[in-house]
Amino acid sequence: MNDEVPAVKDDAVHLAARGAGHPALTGCPWHDVNEMLQAAGLRPTRQRMALGWLLFGKGARHLTAEMLYEEATLAKVPVSLATVYNTLNQLTDAGLLRQVSVDGTKTYFDTNVSAHHHFYLEHNHELVDIHDSTMMLSKMPDVPEGYEVSRVDMVVRLRKKR
Repeated sequence: MNDEVPAVKDDAVHLAARGAGHPALTGCPWHDVNEMLQAAGLRPTRQRMALGWLLFGKGARHLTAEMLYEEATLAKVPVSLATVYNTLNQLTDAGLLRQVSVDGTKTYFDTNVSAHHHFYLEHNHELVDIHDSTMMLSKMPDVPEGYEVSRVDMVVRLRKKR
């Protein structure tokens, strides 16, 4: 187990695992990422394990594929940007990550898969969780026949006062 990574009950590994109905975890990110991948039906390849360690070993966070690729490069993990995108999409499809689009041009991957909304800080392109659980949409639009709402993602854009 790595002493630099705190084994906190509400860190991203535990949130993702609880949200997806995975078995109890140990607090050791390497072991827990392995368990999460296997429980989600994904083979724990070296690249998935290394990217999972980078994603989930630092607590709840929001990353773009480019940010994760840069972290992987600095950690000397030999992966291509295409592999990072593929892995992020596989983890999202498996319910271990939540995809959040901002402006339709920038996509973040959230390690916290629980139902919550976000602030987007325009000045530094940062996504931050909104911790107000009482926030709600007052009226939903009518949904076309044959469809149902899978989730609502609210992104509140913030800029510094002028």
